[in-house]
Amino acid sequence: MNGRIIAIGDIHGCYQEFADLLSQLALTKDDRLILLGDLVNRGPDSCKVIDLARTHGALSLLGNHELRLLSYHRTKDASYLRETDNDTHNRLRPEDWEYLAAMPLTHELPELNMVFVHGGFLPNEPWQKQPAQVVTRIQVIDADGRPRKRSDAPDGMPWADQWNGPPFVVYGHTPRPEIYKLKWSVGIDTACVMGGALTAFILPERRFVQVKARKRYFP
Repeated sequence: MNGRIIAIGDIHGCYQEFADLLSQLALTKDDRLILLGDLVNRGPDSCKVIDLARTHGALSLLGNHELRLLSYHRTKDASYLRETDNDTHNRLRPEDWEYLAAMPLTHELPELNMVFVHGGFLPNEPWQKQPAQVVTRIQVIDADGRPRKRSDAPDGMPWADQWNGPPFVVYGHTPRPEIYKLKWSVGIDTACVMGGALTAFILPERRFVQVKARKRYFP
C-alpha cells in the first residue's frame, strides 16, 4: 500500500469545509478516501459535496440521512422524511440518486484489522450481519440491549464503550465536540454542520487533521 487511507466524518452538505479539508490533505493519486456517510442534508450544498466526492473517487458509505432519502425516493412514503430533508430531496439529480444507491454499509480493511461504518455495531453479534437500520443509526445501547439514538435513550451507554474488537471500528454519526478515541474504535463526527469541525483520520499513521466550520449551519 503506497498511498494513505483517509477517512472523513459526517460532512452534511458542508461543501466549503470539505474542500478546505481536502486542500489541507493534499491528496495524491495513490490515496484512498473513505467518507463515513451523511454526506447530505442540513448544510448548504449536498450536491456539491457529492460532486467533490465523485471527483476524488471517494468510497462513500451509507449514512442514516442517505438511507432516509433513498427510502422515501423508492416508496414515496412521506413518513421517512424529516422537514430538513425536503430541500435536499428536491435538489438531488439522477446521478446523485445513483451515487446514494451504490453506497455500501461497511468497508473492511483486513490488513489493518479495521472496518469503517457510519453509525456503529451492536457488540457480541457478528458485525457483518447487522442490518442498515442498526449500523447507520446506533449511538447508544439501552438497558434492554437495543440499539438506540442518544435522544431516545438518554441513559443508554455508547455502543463504542462496549465494543471490545477486533476489528477496530472507524465511525461517524454521533456528533461530539472532540474526537472519541477508545482502544478498539474512533468516532470522528465532530459536528461540522453544528459549527464544530470536519475531521479526517489518516492511516497508517493514525493522525488527525481538522478544519473548523466556517459557521453553524444547523441548530
